[in-house]
Amino acid sequence: MRRVLSRWVDPFVVVLMVVLVAGLVIPVGPGAQRVVDVVSDVAVTALFLVYGMRLSTREVWAGLRNGRLQGGILASTYVVFPLLGLLVAWAVVPLVGAPLAAGMLFLALLPSTVQSSVAFTSVARGNVAGAICGATVSNVLGMLLTPLLVLWLMPDASGAAGAGAAGGLGGVRTVLVQLLLPFVVGQLLQPVVGDWVRARRWLTLSVDRGTILVVVFSAVAAASSAGVWAGTSAWVIVALLLVSAVLLAVMLAITWWGGAALRLPVTDRVALLMCGSKKSLATGLPMASVLFPVAVAGVVAVPVIVFHQLQLVVCAVLARRLALRD
Repeated sequence: MRRVLSRWVDPFVVVLMVVLVAGLVIPVGPGAQRVVDVVSDVAVTALFLVYGMRLSTREVWAGLRNGRLQGGILASTYVVFPLLGLLVAWAVVPLVGAPLAAGMLFLALLPSTVQSSVAFTSVARGNVAGAICGATVSNVLGMLLTPLLVLWLMPDASGAAGAGAAGGLGGVRTVLVQLLLPFVVGQLLQPVVGDWVRARRWLTLSVDRGTILVVVFSAVAAASSAGVWAGTSAWVIVALLLVSAVLLAVMLAITWWGGAALRLPVTDRVALLMCGSKKSLATGLPMASVLFPVAVAGVVAVPVIVFHQLQLVVCAVLARRLALRD
């Protein structure tokens, strides 16, 4: 029994679920939430600093030049996902109502998440350099592409076009300062400390998993404090979970077997799986607040939050299983 449990039950997933529940039930005041947000930002910055110190510059350039992987990530994020989002939004209107169905479409138009995609790629022994390049490019392009797609596909729900542009500039600044800058600093330190960091895989693994836990608690606690769940029934949450599970399963299958069709090596397939199947909560919530009227933004954000938590739990399990491969 112990061997079975150790094989199928990941302690990290158990801790992740505990943290998720804690974010839902523990009241976090405005002052405490600001502290949690700062801790989350510091953790993400530390994550990319460590990656910069760990990866050789040769690996980074190889990741940037990997056209099939980078093209696969962008196609998954901004072609396949939006097409599925249109289909899902049309199909689930009778199930969850038009506003939440619009939220499912908005979810499909978002860029890939950066920190969790990279962290899970690392845990799964995938191409970390390719994941960093792909997820970062996805986010930078998403600051322009997502508002344009929203205005094109959701004209009745979206707000002013200028608001989307303003939000996009802020998002680019966040990506550059919080993610790329520490990674570049890490790359500058890499010739000195790279061998030491690479010899201590536990360090990267601890930073990976610690960052994910902090980000999850921060996001869920912020949503709970903002009253996102107040007008949403338990049945609707269950329905959104089921719909999100189907959407996530389809994207995981497409990215994994699509990587095989592109003849990518396993490490690149892992990066495509982790980057191409995810959507960014950190980008989605601020964009929702500037792209939609206040009365719509809160409802549209609910599917994004539900999908985000589900993708973390599922990909934590997948990353552990993939890490055990020969």
